[in-house]
Amino acid sequence: MTAVVGPQQALCDQYDAALFDLDGVIYLGPNAVPGASQAVDGLRAHAVRVGFVTNNAARPPQVVADQLNRIGVRSTIDDVVTSAQAAARMLQETLEPGARVLCLGTRALADEISSVGFTLVDSRLDEPAAVIQGYDPDMTWPRVTDGVHAIAAGAQWFACNLDLTRPTDLGLEPGVGTQVNAVRACFPDREPLVAGKPFPALLRETERRLGSQHPIFVGDRLDTDILGAFNTQMDSLFVFTGAHGVRDLVEAVPQERPTHLGYDVRALLAPCGGQPSTDWSHGAASRRYDSSMEHSSWKRFFRGATSNWTSSGQPCSSCGSCPMMVA
Repeated sequence: MTAVVGPQQALCDQYDAALFDLDGVIYLGPNAVPGASQAVDGLRAHAVRVGFVTNNAARPPQVVADQLNRIGVRSTIDDVVTSAQAAARMLQETLEPGARVLCLGTRALADEISSVGFTLVDSRLDEPAAVIQGYDPDMTWPRVTDGVHAIAAGAQWFACNLDLTRPTDLGLEPGVGTQVNAVRACFPDREPLVAGKPFPALLRETERRLGSQHPIFVGDRLDTDILGAFNTQMDSLFVFTGAHGVRDLVEAVPQERPTHLGYDVRALLAPCGGQPSTDWSHGAASRRYDSSMEHSSWKRFFRGATSNWTSSGQPCSSCGSCPMMVA
């Protein structure tokens, strides 16, 4: 899954598309991450397709594209792929055309489901073939209960993602995962089919829409972004501008270890240095860093982090020994 990159070759030149998580990678709150707009423009100058990927099914792609344009990151509706779109694809691959679907989500999710030919229903009494859950700040207990009874009667169960929290300007708030857990409490031996990261459907849908054969996924969370890339057999770049940091990286299990490390998204345009390592277990990252990490402190951190990824596949248990253990 990992390609050797020449020391003077930009990292992005090894890929035909770059897929980005949004919060913590492209923007932080209402503002763009420094360098994000220049990096996106630079990728297009390298003839690399750009895709923006979000687990959020509550907003339609055009709203996401408008937000990106407002903060200076050029995008169109065709550049944005949401978990609602991936969920609609899953329904198409699973249900009969025109099947009845009970949507426990926002209008954006409902519109996506109906746009591919399914019949939206309002109640379990309409005998839906499937129940789909997406984040909805106005979700009510009667609606959740209706979904439970529909699933108990035989409806297939889908979820846009399992994120327990969602970031807001006021701090973390409950995500759709909490609503999914309310349904799961009634079905302890069942799990929904999930579209969003870290499950493969969302990234595969993005590949399909962009027509990409060899993309790289850029994320700031190891447990959703990097694991999602691993589950999709896709190379990944981990950046330090968002949720996870040094300690998380050092403690990462093999499936959550990125292919590349960079300080921010500009790493895609930088020459890639270092040499691949052959002593990690399957799915682990190579010992590589890009030139955005050429500063000696970054080199010390990189050596310290990767030296604690043992060939046995176990995370480091003595993180304080890392030479660059910082917050």
